Amino acid sequence: MSISKLVGALVAATMLTAPAFAQDYPSRQMTMVVPFSAGGPTDTVARLVAEKMSADLGQTIVIENVGGAGGTLGAGQVAKAEPDGYTMLLHHIGMATSATLYRNLAYDPLAAFEYVGLVTEVPMVLVARKDFEPADINGFKDYVKANADKLTLANAGIGAASHLCGMLLMQALETPMVTVPYKGTGPAMTDLLGGQVDIMCDQTTNTTQQIQGGTIKPYAVTTPERLPLFPDLPTAKESGLESLEFAIWHGIYTPKGTPAEANERLSKALQAALADEGVIKAMADLGTAPSSAEDATPAALQAQLESEIARWKPVIEAAGVYAD
Repeated sequence: MSISKLVGALVAATMLTAPAFAQDYPSRQMTMVVPFSAGGPTDTVARLVAEKMSADLGQTIVIENVGGAGGTLGAGQVAKAEPDGYTMLLHHIGMATSATLYRNLAYDPLAAFEYVGLVTEVPMVLVARKDFEPADINGFKDYVKANADKLTLANAGIGAASHLCGMLLMQALETPMVTVPYKGTGPAMTDLLGGQVDIMCDQTTNTTQQIQGGTIKPYAVTTPERLPLFPDLPTAKESGLESLEFAIWHGIYTPKGTPAEANERLSKALQAALADEGVIKAMADLGTAPSSAEDATPAALQAQLESEIARWKPVIEAAGVYAD
């Protein structure tokens, strides 16, 4: 067979197999890797979404928690996975910050993945142990500046949402504090509840029940507007902490080379899950809301990741604190 005929045959074969893949996919169990521990805020979001995506796809999605190294272990595992559409990664803003926090990262966050879509943006709440002295956010600011050397600021490890929020808090206050990193959100919250540490800034998915139960003391939210869940809590911006305004966004990725048909199908399933009334209510109870159908797309997630890498690079470099 001539080279031209061979090339033609290969092209024809590809054209024949591509529609079959799109039509039959998915045909077996799928895996969603969460690069943090079970029971944490990102895991909560993943399990909510995966259940409804499973129903739309007609296949079980198994959650696999691969914690460690600020989410980079789980992300690295997905980067090396077979790009067949059966392995996903649900990661938060750490996908963007890891590009600078880890100077020897084993994968390129922008080049090692395909995009499925944005899932949600979770607000953060500035909280303290329940017997923390200041009565409100203004008193909080003054007290921290006067006692910074005596106070401890907890986080769930370098690259975690609480670590990023803590960096922005110290930047906004122009006051460094003693930071205490933990191996996950759970132990950090446990010590805050026990009074072993003083302050933390974390996602509503992790703080809401404790705030409602009166076991920790809230001071401000990091959203542009007050949260319906906590209407009496001021925003950081209205409290004079403009640079503390941000949310922890989550997105779903697949390994680089995953067929476009698979990513498009997953994106449709994601959109269906985020439109589910049960998911909407569950997220509202956690102080957040699903991403819109326009944002639950590959293009929107890619644009978000690119802009957030650019945003966080100078913040992390100015702090001079790296994970490696």
